[in-house]
Amino acid sequence: MFCNQCEQTAKGQACTKIGVCGKTEEVDLLQDLLVYALQGLSEVANEGRKVGVEDKEADVFTCEALFSTLTNVNFDPERIKDYIFKAVELRDRLKEKVKAAGGKTDFSGPAAFVPAQSMEELIKQGDEVELRPEKAKDQDIFSLKLTTLYGLKGVAAYAYHAQELGQEDTKVYAFMHEAMANLTRDDLSLNDWVGIALKVGEINLRTMELLDAAHTSTFGHPEPTPVPLGHKKGKAILVSGHDLKDLEALLKQTEGKGIYVYTHGEMLPAHGYPGLKKKYPHLYGHYGTAWQNQTKEFADFPGPIVMTTNCLVPPKETYKDRVFTLGPVGFPGVKHLKELDFTPVIQMAESMEGFTEDKEGKTVLTGFARNAVLSVADKVIEAVKGGAVKHFFLVGGCDGAKPVRNYYTEFVEKVPQDCIILTLACGKFRFFDKDLGDIGGIPRLLDIGQCNDAYSAVQIALALAKAFNVDVNELPLSLIVSWYEQKAVAILLSLLYLGIKNIRLGPSLPAFITPNVLNFLVENYQIKPISTPDEDIKACLGG
Repeated sequence: MFCNQCEQTAKGQACTKIGVCGKTEEVDLLQDLLVYALQGLSEVANEGRKVGVEDKEADVFTCEALFSTLTNVNFDPERIKDYIFKAVELRDRLKEKVKAAGGKTDFSGPAAFVPAQSMEELIKQGDEVELRPEKAKDQDIFSLKLTTLYGLKGVAAYAYHAQELGQEDTKVYAFMHEAMANLTRDDLSLNDWVGIALKVGEINLRTMELLDAAHTSTFGHPEPTPVPLGHKKGKAILVSGHDLKDLEALLKQTEGKGIYVYTHGEMLPAHGYPGLKKKYPHLYGHYGTAWQNQTKEFADFPGPIVMTTNCLVPPKETYKDRVFTLGPVGFPGVKHLKELDFTPVIQMAESMEGFTEDKEGKTVLTGFARNAVLSVADKVIEAVKGGAVKHFFLVGGCDGAKPVRNYYTEFVEKVPQDCIILTLACGKFRFFDKDLGDIGGIPRLLDIGQCNDAYSAVQIALALAKAFNVDVNELPLSLIVSWYEQKAVAILLSLLYLGIKNIRLGPSLPAFITPNVLNFLVENYQIKPISTPDEDIKACLGG
């Protein structure tokens, strides 16, 4: 195997025997074969668009299947095998439509790929098509191909969530198919690939806009909301991941049953949506922290656990029988819900004792998405002009297990009292429960939401730039970004597409970025690795 798509990849280079995430070589090669099959489907879809043929099922499937190859999503070889065969089935059906419309009829490469029937032979096919640096003619182009592919995986995840709630754009699907098909080409230059990678950022921005519209039109705009970290005596269900539609379905089905529903990880911001928290008061509080701590936290939770999207860690036997997966998520031996019917989850919750007593705990604030922040923009602007607020720091992104990630905790603790900290995604769990006070009634720590809510952060920055009549890069704003997986790659490409500079990225730089590509990012965007909190804060504040 060769996998370098996440931040924790072995020795900062690549996982070659087993994934640090827990992914086996078997699963890795099957996922590579699935990507290859999706390249073939994408090539046929491209040809179809030339003759007016589109296939919505193929569009949506491409997103779901590609989403399943993200880090910590699907570890189940049988499920991935099914995706491979479905990709080929949709591709061949689309070929017939293209032929009938007078389009291309002769296909080769991934568009003509025939999957083997046995698992063993499928794995061999995956080994043959796996993207490895030794196969590449140009390492810098290979680096940008991987950057593009990993960015597309992030786009696929966001598009999948948006489509579930009725928001989609055919331009997103069209670009995904075009870019996926391009991955097999050897006739594109380095500059071509730079352009394609930045186009991923542009399309991702549009996709996050769709997801923002999906969430706010369905559940209302998030409102600042205190969320208890304790628990109530009684039966309990824990929901982790990102998918708000899945959470809503569970809340509907548990109404009046005396079961409290708790969020975990990136589900914390769900409490800020009036269409969830206010409508379903049994959505009680938040349990635990970030994804990498779930093996300990899940073992202690006295009820079933629902994993809605990425961030699944291979479950331990002590609680594996209490885990349920949804959508593209999967793990061998773990119960998978094919439809949004939570009956087995509810029955398990009812059969368990749950929490045996009330536990008071801290509360944390969430719900500071773009609508909430911009509704008090006049106060923020006045605080800046009056000197009460000197600087803004966006400290957010993905969390992970490396001890060096304590950098982000220390950074936030050392930020001067006249600065405001914006945060989003699970990186906030390094400091989300710290009392940082306020400036003139404005909390110093503002939780914008999930990684899915990066669009809100962008809109806040653009609105402030407009209010001060300056370029975004001239704002008293510094971005301190932690990355882990492919959604973060897509967001980073969106920031680069917007021309945002001076991003500090950590805890380490992507293994798939070659020195020449890194030099390009440094020269054109002044992107830089994190150093120490003291040094970085001093530099951000102008020395």
